[in-house]
Amino acid sequence: MNTATLNTNRLWAYLQLTRPANIVTAWADVLAGIAAAGFAGFDNPLPVAWLLLATTGLYGGGVVFNDVFDAGLDAKERPERPIPSGRATFRGATVLGSVLLTIGVFAAAQVSSLSFSIACGVAAAALLYDAYGKHHTFFGPLNMGICRGGNLLLGVSILSPMLREHWYLALIPITYIAAITAISQGEVHGGKRSTGVVALILMGVVITGLLALGWLNKSYFLAVIPFVILLTWRVLLPFIQAVGEPSAENIRTAVRSGVLSLIVLDATLSCSFAGLPYGLLVLILLPASIILAKLFAVT
Repeated sequence: MNTATLNTNRLWAYLQLTRPANIVTAWADVLAGIAAAGFAGFDNPLPVAWLLLATTGLYGGGVVFNDVFDAGLDAKERPERPIPSGRATFRGATVLGSVLLTIGVFAAAQVSSLSFSIACGVAAAALLYDAYGKHHTFFGPLNMGICRGGNLLLGVSILSPMLREHWYLALIPITYIAAITAISQGEVHGGKRSTGVVALILMGVVITGLLALGWLNKSYFLAVIPFVILLTWRVLLPFIQAVGEPSAENIRTAVRSGVLSLIVLDATLSCSFAGLPYGLLVLILLPASIILAKLFAVT
């Protein structure tokens, strides 16, 4: 293998660590938060760009450190991953994760001190999850949900005063991610049906909450319904299958569908506050994420 090919493979390995398909779902979180804040991004797109860069760094850094902390375990359970396979070094991954988190916090600081504070909180929550949280049955799902809820509020922080009015929106991605994280605990060796039932109930709560939110903003309620139907189809069916037969393969399918469908969740939220066109704009990210998911691992 020549040097150019070796360098290309190494670069690809580090790119794999950032899970690009998942980063696109993080963009959707921020865009949904911006919609909830009522920010007119077409007049001043710079803060939007800074927040999208911020969430790219925060999410990318968080998932890179996930592999850093799991390097020993992956060597036994998933030796094909970049670090245990030797395609990426432990030190290199640590540097990459640190740089990405720093970029995320720096970019958020360009918007406001509130955005900076939220970004710091998200970075800390991500590292806590990577190092400790994911090993706890209850705290792990909650910890990961807080990361996603904070990411949504990062978008809301584009207009700082709106955070007081819409802080509760973080509960939706917190519950949604808690459901996905709960069921994902069996994606290597298979899971427990009881855990799957809890995850299914949590997902039902999310869908009910989205309908209630759409009803509160009645002018957009009819536009919200198709988004909710799409989310239900994409998420509930794989979850039900995973509960019926909690094999590792079914659980991985449910987790993959749940992660990518975060974009549908965010499109639904966006539609509730900004109408059908904005919701469709966010939904456009779904095909891009699906394509990237065929090239890079999601879980």
